[in-house]
Amino acid sequence: MAPMLIVLSGLPATGKTALATAVAGEMGAALLSVDPIDSALTEAGVHEMGHPGIAAYAVVGAVAEQNLGIGLSVVVDAVNAVGEAKTFWIELSRRTGAPLLAVEAIVSDDEVHRTRLDGRVRALAIAEPSWEAVRLRRDEWVAWPFAPLVVDAVDPLAGNVARVVAAARAVMEPLGPIGPGSGDNETPEGTSGP
Repeated sequence: MAPMLIVLSGLPATGKTALATAVAGEMGAALLSVDPIDSALTEAGVHEMGHPGIAAYAVVGAVAEQNLGIGLSVVVDAVNAVGEAKTFWIELSRRTGAPLLAVEAIVSDDEVHRTRLDGRVRALAIAEPSWEAVRLRRDEWVAWPFAPLVVDAVDPLAGNVARVVAAARAVMEPLGPIGPGSGDNETPEGTSGP
């Protein structure tokens, strides 16, 4: 079976890390999270001017490409708020030939989202964003150029994991007969193409 690139996107505290961890475990895929890498770079004294976090995205991208190259599926856990980040993953998918499943994690209830953010405790050397910073990022959010698979953290994690794994497996299944009467030819939700 060919490797797949599953990219989670979403504002901070939308459940991306828990979802990515569970999906990677279920699928036997490599898990690559931007925040721990950004934290490690910060602890190592790497300070970026102007665009904090860019080096961590570059490291995750390089490691993702290497893993895809040896036939291992990859789950990326990152905010991916800007168009450049989304374009990067689309181009990596095209370059490696690995199908891309884009997943957007949301929290549909602002009060729940803020409570999740305020209660978040992670042992990282990078600062947690404020609620105001999260709201600003939401206002500046750039959509994927196709419809991602959307999962809501107010729903049970197990159900969200099952939806992502089912979507990934549907994309990874070998193509059956193509032609009239062979079923629909729609692109599965969350993918950039067949």
